[in-house]
Amino acid sequence: MTTLTRRALLSTTAQATMAAALPSIAHAGPQPRRRPNIIYIIADDLGVYDLGCYGQKKIRTPNIDALAANGMLFNSAYGGAPICSPSRCALMTGKNMGHSTIRDNFALQGGIIGKRGKESVRRIGLAPGEKTVATAMAEAGYVTGLVGKWHLDGYDPNAIPTRHGFQEFHGWLTQTETTQGYFPTQWYSGEKLGNIPENANGKQTVYETDICTDQACDFIRKNQKSPFFLTLAYNAPHSPHITPTTGSYAGRPWGEYEKNYAAMIEFLDAGVGAVVQTVREAGLEKDTVIFVSSDHGPRSEPTAEQTEVVEFFDSHGSLRGYKRDLYEGGIRVPLIVSWPGHIRAGSVSDEPVYHPDFLPTAVALAGNGRLYPDMDGADISPALLGRGGIASRYLYWETYEPSFWQAARHGRWKAVKPVGGGKIQLFDLLEDPSEIKDVSAENSAIVESFVRCFKECRVASPNYI
Repeated sequence: MTTLTRRALLSTTAQATMAAALPSIAHAGPQPRRRPNIIYIIADDLGVYDLGCYGQKKIRTPNIDALAANGMLFNSAYGGAPICSPSRCALMTGKNMGHSTIRDNFALQGGIIGKRGKESVRRIGLAPGEKTVATAMAEAGYVTGLVGKWHLDGYDPNAIPTRHGFQEFHGWLTQTETTQGYFPTQWYSGEKLGNIPENANGKQTVYETDICTDQACDFIRKNQKSPFFLTLAYNAPHSPHITPTTGSYAGRPWGEYEKNYAAMIEFLDAGVGAVVQTVREAGLEKDTVIFVSSDHGPRSEPTAEQTEVVEFFDSHGSLRGYKRDLYEGGIRVPLIVSWPGHIRAGSVSDEPVYHPDFLPTAVALAGNGRLYPDMDGADISPALLGRGGIASRYLYWETYEPSFWQAARHGRWKAVKPVGGGKIQLFDLLEDPSEIKDVSAENSAIVESFVRCFKECRVASPNYI
């Protein structure tokens, strides 16, 4: 492992300089010199409104904001699910929750039993041979790498990233007990679990966010001569809220939870800036598409820490619900996509898109990849490149916390079939983005279309219900 040192937060001046250095591209320009590199950066539990480009005023995110200013920002982007593992499964496989192998963090039967702290839990991992976006990109001739959080192995050694298309892996599986919070003592390099001596014996020398950033930058430098696909999966700002320093937030009249949460996001933003700078230094800026998103909405309950920070920073804005909910606050995510010279600077899209769309989009951007027949996602590259919209379709979700319930979106309409299979609720998101008024009574035909969707968009899984 590369010797790592703690990276201090970028100063406000340095961040502003980096943000200003990003070129402003007004119109689509020349074709790339080669097939584009693709970098997907995903945060964990980051709310839409935690970012300055979506209106956050208390937390500084100049590097992500700069990507938005020079690319496209989506106002109606969604995760694949309202919790971690299934949402990441949707991102990797292009399948919605009705067809996904992994539909919850924990299963009722099947899978493998392992330890979550002192508790025994049952998890499902990706199926043997299951195709992912990394598989597709490797087949298209890309060098593929994952840095950070995987969370799709379900304790199964055969479901690790290197068995599902990633040629390089540096990070962590499901076994959180080895990470020691944000100062991990072990991590995987390929299929080998190794030590991080800088954090041994209780030392807190190297910070997980910085470890991921450094490794991602190393991957870019090492593979700059070939087209590459990199997934950079940060654990921040998932609780516990821990940072090496609260930096410029130390003197704010805030609680410690709030200072730490803000600093975690600023460390993450600094990491994004370092990745962009590494791409630029390699001369690859116009040959690299960068996506920035989150796995699902921000977390509230069950601890005072989580509720306090989400409310203080208004992480979900006026949206209803949080992580684990199928209302907008649980599944809406930020999505920013930058490709200088190809995506119009400062563009904004209201197209509903979600994690299953990434695999077909990446394949389309690569130009010579192949799609898999069981995907639910759509290629959104025409919207990104200003070549048209996305065909009308149903976006579908289901979850199992506290028990089975469903949701779907079609255009302006959103339907939720609540826990316990109660009456379907219908919301007009154009008029009511906070999902306050149920308009199902006056729109029976639309409700009936969602009834069909809830039946046709899924196949039952014996592992969950």
